[in-house]
Amino acid sequence: MNPQQIIEMIKAGIPDAEVVVEGDDGVHFGAQVISDAFAGLSKVKQHQLVYAALGDSFKSALHALALQTYTREQWAQVVGNRLG
Repeated sequence: MNPQQIIEMIKAGIPDAEVVVEGDDGVHFGAQVISDAFAGLSKVKQHQLVYAALGDSFKSALHALALQTYTREQWAQVVGNRLG
């Protein structure tokens, strides 16, 4: 599996998502997912939404996924804090 495949799968399951995936060994990846679909959900529920988008791939092709999820508002705050 490669980062682009993961991005496409997440976007298929969460259409408004902005997704960045890093990793080059084919089984260990880090992902940042930004979507308003996460609004009002706990981090656990947000991550479950991403895992649902990945389906069975997480059980077989992916070994590890370090996941960071944000709403667009939260992401704006993160970026603002980095710039400020």
